[in-house]
Amino acid sequence: MKAVALGLAVLLAMLAGWTDWRSRRIPNWLTVPGFFIGLTVNTVAGGWLGLKMALLGAGLGLLVLLPFVLVRSLGAGDWKLAGALGAFVGPGALLDLLMVSIFIAGVMALGLVIYKRRLGQTFRNIGRLLASMATFRMPDYEVSLDNPQSLKVPYGVALALTTVLYGIVNWKLFRAH
Repeated sequence: MKAVALGLAVLLAMLAGWTDWRSRRIPNWLTVPGFFIGLTVNTVAGGWLGLKMALLGAGLGLLVLLPFVLVRSLGAGDWKLAGALGAFVGPGALLDLLMVSIFIAGVMALGLVIYKRRLGQTFRNIGRLLASMATFRMPDYEVSLDNPQSLKVPYGVALALTTVLYGIVNWKLFRAH
């Protein structure tokens, strides 16, 4: 049954990554049912322990990414996707997914910044964003997702790529046993 949960997580991630790539949005009609399906699959597979792991995974995803949503450096759809994926894979695997997806998003962002020739401005914006987080204040408009001039990396795509890679690696492990 874990293979089913992982397969559904990969499917959810692929759909979310596709919609994020095309429209820069991850809709609620995808993330909310994904969350409940993740809870259901894990409850059926593992009973109360499965439900507990699904809730811990979802809660961890939502908790870890919440500060970035609050300072408007991450979209709410990306945030809800992390929660839904956590409901499928649990907290341990979700931490792995988040860590690798942050690295992939960073590589995507670096490529975009270099391509657009905005490296200096990007370093200044990172400094402003970190200062706003350290002082618990909202960042300047220039470093917000609300700024139409800002370069945006679709984090849902990075999270989807990571989930697909994780699924491939673990599918081979499931088949080996």
